[in-house]
Amino acid sequence: MSLLTNVMDHSLDDGYAEAAARRKARGDGGMPRTLRAKLGLAAGLVLAGLVVTLGAAQARVAAPAVAKEREELIDRIDRETAAADRLEKDVDDLRGEVGARQREALRKHGGDQGELVGLLSGAVAVHGPGVKLVVDDAKEAGQGGGNDPRRTSGFSDTGRVRDRDMQRVVNGLWQSGAEAVTINGQRLTALSAIRAAGDAILVDNKPLVPPYTVLAVGDGDELRAAFQDSADGQYLKALHENFGIRTGMTVEDEVRLPAAPSVTVRTAQPSTEKGTT
Repeated sequence: MSLLTNVMDHSLDDGYAEAAARRKARGDGGMPRTLRAKLGLAAGLVLAGLVVTLGAAQARVAAPAVAKEREELIDRIDRETAAADRLEKDVDDLRGEVGARQREALRKHGGDQGELVGLLSGAVAVHGPGVKLVVDDAKEAGQGGGNDPRRTSGFSDTGRVRDRDMQRVVNGLWQSGAEAVTINGQRLTALSAIRAAGDAILVDNKPLVPPYTVLAVGDGDELRAAFQDSADGQYLKALHENFGIRTGMTVEDEVRLPAAPSVTVRTAQPSTEKGTT
């Protein structure tokens, strides 16, 4: 405490104080005493003021030009953004047209199996009984404990829902008897991909935001029971218990799933090589 008291009472070092006293005694400190020194100081102050004044004048003169360039840049960004939005709308319209023609072709040439093929491929919209599963991040993401069911994934934030979690959820629903599945309105097909870009989950390259609402068509009661008893249902339960991942599953009398925006048509040909069937 004595050291702190000494520092507070003597903020200026004694050596500095003695040096200042010696300069004052010699007449070295303070304002210049000779006329030449005073004129030199005045000239320096005038020069510094002139430089500051010129800089301010130039900034004021250049301000309208800079503001105009900024407005032109903003206008250009707005135009390009609007053009990109129009192109994106055109792409969506074309995808919708392609999907409509695919569905029409299935109705005309699919025969008795056309409806089933359209359902399995995701080319047609479906509705019927099913389940609704909502998966959301923990309220306080990043806190967790207990046994980590994702210990091999290297997740630094265990309170966040990851792409691998949604993959397991969807695969569990398919295995439990789901006939069609969507995530946040995105229809899943046999060619759909659930991936990650940073912290975002992508479904067919379209980013989704939590909460993630999964709709599945099927026998509601049986589908829910089969999923909850499956390994993937137990995995989701472990995420809730250990990391606070919020989940909720309800049986719905009717859910409506849109058609996939674009379905890639592939054909198979019988092999002509010997020894194959």
